[in-house]
Amino acid sequence: MSKFDAIRPYYDAEVNQALQQAVNHPIIREIMNFAFPNTDESIWKEQLLRTHSIRDFQCNFLYQAIQKVLEKSSDGLSTSGFEKLEPNTSYLFISNHRDIILDTSLLNIALFDHGLIMTASAIGDNLVKKDFLRSLSRLNRNFIVQRGLSPRELLQSSQLMSEYIEQLLLRENRSVWIAQREGRTKDGNDATHTGVLKMLAMATANQDVISYFKKIKIVPVSISYEYDPTDALKMPQLMAEANNEIYKKSSNEDFNNILSGIIGQKKHIHIHIGDVLNEELETIKAENSNTNKQIQALVQLIDDSILQSYHLWPTNFIAYDLLYKTDKFQEKYTQQEKSLFERRLEMRIDSKNQQMRESFLAMYANPVVNKLNYDNKR
Repeated sequence: MSKFDAIRPYYDAEVNQALQQAVNHPIIREIMNFAFPNTDESIWKEQLLRTHSIRDFQCNFLYQAIQKVLEKSSDGLSTSGFEKLEPNTSYLFISNHRDIILDTSLLNIALFDHGLIMTASAIGDNLVKKDFLRSLSRLNRNFIVQRGLSPRELLQSSQLMSEYIEQLLLRENRSVWIAQREGRTKDGNDATHTGVLKMLAMATANQDVISYFKKIKIVPVSISYEYDPTDALKMPQLMAEANNEIYKKSSNEDFNNILSGIIGQKKHIHIHIGDVLNEELETIKAENSNTNKQIQALVQLIDDSILQSYHLWPTNFIAYDLLYKTDKFQEKYTQQEKSLFERRLEMRIDSKNQQMRESFLAMYANPVVNKLNYDNKR
């Protein structure tokens, strides 16, 4: 047994057996009928049962499913920055995180379209409690991040994950996606947590942290949705936090968020690939000898990259003007776009609840605020 067995995706040698066990599951049937609406069930089943690798499963089946999601629930995906990446080269993508499934799925279809190595992606164990969902995640090259651990268990889990990420990047030449923080950003404020970088640094052994970070080729990624399909679903947690209350998830909340993220209207989506952090790391090393200060400086570097390349949509500017009762950005949107956004606001939340209305608007407006603050610092 490998020490990574508890968290790793399937090996290719295990894929066909997993698909044989999954082929008749209702969720697989739903995915396939959605991806291939004009294909007889017997045909996709036969092709599925002839699949023996994660890459073939992703490229022949999941790729088509995500393209259908884009076709039915968005006005398209645009990308920038992918030309900076080299083929046959692994990267550590550290990304802001807005949607449970789509962030990584969309990144991977963009990597595939550009002829680049697709990622192994971190996923919380709270999302894959059911055996079938865990199996499906392993077929999609997800590795498990364990949640809700004691301090000692968290240390052990972080060490294991750090070593596994190092193995993927440096020994298997596999790119890796991780979020810049635990869980999705719900208030529009994208910020990297030092704990993520400290976890990665646990694999450094006897080398210095900056040399290791250069070796694993860190790339900040910024993803933005014109409409957040789960915006209203994020409100209860935001309300609880605003009132200093402990928020407890409902039993089906994660699944509802996944489903809404997939089928909900997103309008336009943009993914930007930042520069591979290299020379900037040398500057950090020259200016800071303390490891904690180096990590803090890297956090700022990743945040700056994500903030400056975050694509702002008309919805962001509309929300800013509504929240702050201004017309500062009225040239950034049309009256029709404003009316549609206000209609969405009315339909999705109780607009009589002023606190909820402001939280909803802030979710969309905060990326504008953050970009203004970033531009003012430069």
